[in-house]
Amino acid sequence: MTHDEKQSLRDLNPKRIDVVLLMILSLFLFLAGLYLPIITVRKLWAHNVFSVLSGIISLWEEKYYILAIIVFVFSVIFPLFKLISLFVLWFVRLTENKRKRLLGYLEVLGKWSMLDVFVVAIIIVTIKLGVLASAKAEKGIYCFAASIILAMIITAMQNGLVQRREEVL
Repeated sequence: MTHDEKQSLRDLNPKRIDVVLLMILSLFLFLAGLYLPIITVRKLWAHNVFSVLSGIISLWEEKYYILAIIVFVFSVIFPLFKLISLFVLWFVRLTENKRKRLLGYLEVLGKWSMLDVFVVAIIIVTIKLGVLASAKAEKGIYCFAASIILAMIITAMQNGLVQRREEVL
């Protein structure tokens, strides 16, 4: 095969059903992480429960537009782009050069992927330091984090398949 010949990673690794199953699981966990509550904040007698999406909407409604956009980009757009790219790498016929370039972009994006999880952790620690408020991590943050970690693992798996292929050629 030449560098210009187009093949998908699925074509090159037809028995690797594990990659497809992990991609589907990561997508499911990502969607669950967007909709399920990620944090519950209690202040005296009131409490608020936020999901990623409800948090973005709340920020927008409170006129924190820039913050809402930043959270939307890092929490929705980047992870979704990464998952779509992983599916493209697996199913779409690409030249080796395009495949390597896309994997390089995914590795750079991966460095920013856990930003949401860290922000929620910082919020929880900060609120726990206060006397009048408390915060609790909810299921959604664990789904979201698991999705991000799976996407990182899948990226490494696909990168490993590409690297092994280069060694063979």
